[in-house]
Amino acid sequence: MQNNQDKTMQDWVDRRRYAAGYSGQPFNSDEVDGEYQRDRARIIHSASFRRLQSKTQIFSIGDSDFYRTRLTHSLEVAQIGSGICEQLRQQYRAHAEYSTWIPSLSLIEAICLGHDLGHPPFGHGGEVALNAFMHAHGGFEGNGQTLRIIARLGEYSPEHGLDLTRRTMLGLLKYPVLHSEAANYSTAAQGVSSNIEYAKPPKCIHDDEADILDWILAPLPEPDRARFRETRPVEGKHAKALHKGFDTSIMELADDIAYGVHDLEDALALELVTERQWKALVMMQVQALPGCPLHEQADFYNSKLFSGSDRDRKHAISKLVNYFIGNIHISEQGDFVSPLLRLQAEMQPEARALLDILKKFVFDEVIRRPQIQALEFKGQQMIMRLFSTLLENPERLLPAAHLVQWRDSPQSMRVICDYIASMTDVYAARLYNRLFSPDIGSVFDRL
Repeated sequence: MQNNQDKTMQDWVDRRRYAAGYSGQPFNSDEVDGEYQRDRARIIHSASFRRLQSKTQIFSIGDSDFYRTRLTHSLEVAQIGSGICEQLRQQYRAHAEYSTWIPSLSLIEAICLGHDLGHPPFGHGGEVALNAFMHAHGGFEGNGQTLRIIARLGEYSPEHGLDLTRRTMLGLLKYPVLHSEAANYSTAAQGVSSNIEYAKPPKCIHDDEADILDWILAPLPEPDRARFRETRPVEGKHAKALHKGFDTSIMELADDIAYGVHDLEDALALELVTERQWKALVMMQVQALPGCPLHEQADFYNSKLFSGSDRDRKHAISKLVNYFIGNIHISEQGDFVSPLLRLQAEMQPEARALLDILKKFVFDEVIRRPQIQALEFKGQQMIMRLFSTLLENPERLLPAAHLVQWRDSPQSMRVICDYIASMTDVYAARLYNRLFSPDIGSVFDRL
């Protein structure tokens, strides 16, 4: 039994380059965790990770030096993810199987730090713009681009990208279905329109990465592989992936907490929501959740969050994060054999309900504000024009390295898509101005 478990563990620290006879040297130690430390280091030192400092979280880059970017968001998700794992390790210290499979801090930090690597410039607006060109060519979706970066585009291996371990790649696989398996575009584009909502992509990976998906899932029993890739059809919409791995479930909870609580903190600090809105749209709803902290300590949270003091606000935000982390447990999906699929991290129902209220409040009162939507729309239109211009003029406008790829690739559209998706908000805006603003642009300017 122990030998089988050791073999299973070894399968999950495999890297794609090892099949060609490559063997790496120990990283920091010869323990299994050394492999996950290597993954974390490769992500942190990658160009894609650094570019997150100039990619939109909610607010446009340059509006303020306070709010979060994709980089600071990823750091916070990693900290919350490691906190969840420590809490689970303490909670299940007497449970041998759970303790064995709870990810190490190096592993969960690698997964959390890498979860947004594939997000394009201008957030989800940029994602829809890229998919408007790619939906008939394998699709574009931010999480799918993350897999593409770690498996193909990253700088550590010419053929295998960042060449991470199989388990880290499984943890980053939020939606284990191909674009063609999930896509159901209800309306085709009719003529020229600035409204491209028809191109909103399904949650998926790109068709181009089908071989990567097969490699990641190879150690699983065949019934687990088939079940893991199941989707649920939705009338008039894209199909939805039904399953995710154990490590992914931890990362997604950390991501949700960061989104619901820390993005709320940004909105409060920038005075984008009022105490009146808060009481009407949040505090009224938590009356149905008698055990949650906003109900039990309503006066504390109302006063601290709206006191105008950074210290008071942070005190309340930290208590909320701690509450959510402390209300996470492990459940089991009985249909799976492999522990990495059978085990799932879940939040207790009342805590989950509170987090959903906070996420909806941020979405409705901040993200859907016309001012925020106008910025997203402007970025989206820039991406659309950049893509069409590069597509029509690749020989003139693509940088030398990308031009070589464009000439050699059977998927020339994907090369242009990869180039634009890698841009920061700042780089994309500068390139747009260089190409289309008559009074901007010199042969001596650097992007």
